[in-house]
Amino acid sequence: MRSIFLVLSLFCLNFVSAQTDIEDRDDSFITENNKNLLKINIKEPFYQIAAKGCKNFTAAGFEGGAAEYKKILTEYMFAYLNSDYYTINGDFTFTLSLDENGRVTNISGAPKVLFSEIFYDDMKYIVRRIKKNWLPATCDGIPIKSEMKIKMNIISVSSDL
Repeated sequence: MRSIFLVLSLFCLNFVSAQTDIEDRDDSFITENNKNLLKINIKEPFYQIAAKGCKNFTAAGFEGGAAEYKKILTEYMFAYLNSDYYTINGDFTFTLSLDENGRVTNISGAPKVLFSEIFYDDMKYIVRRIKKNWLPATCDGIPIKSEMKIKMNIISVSSDL
């Protein structure tokens, strides 16, 4: 009888102390002490496929050139990527669909990996924040829709501070 009472007492005491541990713990360390360090390498040149049946094709370009776009995109990626919530490593290709006015109408990324959908959503937000337009591709002097492929390598290292 004593042993049953002792076991039940320890069992109840365990639940009481567990409840106060959960209430008293501090979860602020999760966001303040964990950091991801990013290394971003955007590769130049950007690739574009020429339009079929076009004799005088001019590829789309960015106001200020590819180096300017690379600089702006890198700065925005460091500023706006939510890299504290996921780590992502590897080579990625982003396809920007451009309309006849040089505006980005669609953004897609490949390949699909763990957390890539969140990363691609962040990249869509970043690309749309860039205010300068592209100079549209032209076929025989007439602006046309086109797609621009941007390749990059991203390495993120997670660390506890």
